Amino acid sequence: MIKHSVRAVIEAARLVPSVRVAAAADAEFAAAAVIEAGIPVVEITLTTPEALRVIEKLTKAHPHAAIGAGTVIDAATAHAAIDAGARFLTSPGVDVATIAAARDRGVLVFPGVFTPTDIIAAMHAGADFVKLFPCAPWDGVEYLKSLMAPFPSVPFVAAGGVTLHTVADYLRAGAIAVGVGSDLVPRQAVYDRDRSWITELARRFVTAVEAVR
Repeated sequence: MIKHSVRAVIEAARLVPSVRVAAAADAEFAAAAVIEAGIPVVEITLTTPEALRVIEKLTKAHPHAAIGAGTVIDAATAHAAIDAGARFLTSPGVDVATIAAARDRGVLVFPGVFTPTDIIAAMHAGADFVKLFPCAPWDGVEYLKSLMAPFPSVPFVAAGGVTLHTVADYLRAGAIAVGVGSDLVPRQAVYDRDRSWITELARRFVTAVEAVR
């Protein structure tokens, strides 16, 4: 899957589910459940044990889905994730070398930003999207609206505490997509291997996104 195709998948789904779990088998189950529920985008955070192996396995099993690596904070890790098959990279902050590594390898990248200075640095470095992170500790929707005024052409992904009840608000405020974690992939559902629970939550998130279109 080439870069512009990955971008198109994310922009169409408007959801970037993030899987942060305690075991590789949990990550594989959670990601497969999300994809099979109809959301063709999954980010595997590199805090997950054996995350690179999980990314490689998922990319092969789901070639039409955009499987990404999250919590990528340096160039060496970026290259390792790309070698494993990651189709996009995300980071909690701005690391210019990480952005450069992704750009040089033709892989979509969206670093974490919070201030206007972060946003300018990320875009000048060549970021494809910027991830407004974290949103939950603040009034993220209103803050995003205030950032859209000086940065109307910047593609924001809102993440860090986005819930089913706020996803539509972030999209209406101008985000091109939202990152979602445990509200879509509850740890108990993963632990219990309750695919129907995740499927129902995915349906609700997709419905919330469709209501904004």
